[in-house]
Amino acid sequence: MKVKVIVTTKANVLDPQGAAVERAMHSMGYEGVEHMRIGKYMEFELSAATEAEAKEQVERMCKVLLSNPVVEDYRYELEA
Repeated sequence: MKVKVIVTTKANVLDPQGAAVERAMHSMGYEGVEHMRIGKYMEFELSAATEAEAKEQVERMCKVLLSNPVVEDYRYELEA
């Protein structure tokens, strides 16, 4: 099963990397760019007997390793 995980900084948490990229975009003439947020994207294969088991494993991975639940949100997709 293919897993795609996207991790982003929570909306109420300062994202200094996103702010720096937004300033760079403005200095390059892209004035319409606003509210830039930087995140992480991960893609991997996972062996699981059922979709429910895969979801349980991915939830656990996201909570303990792939994201910091204090300052980050995550979402994922499973593809058969």
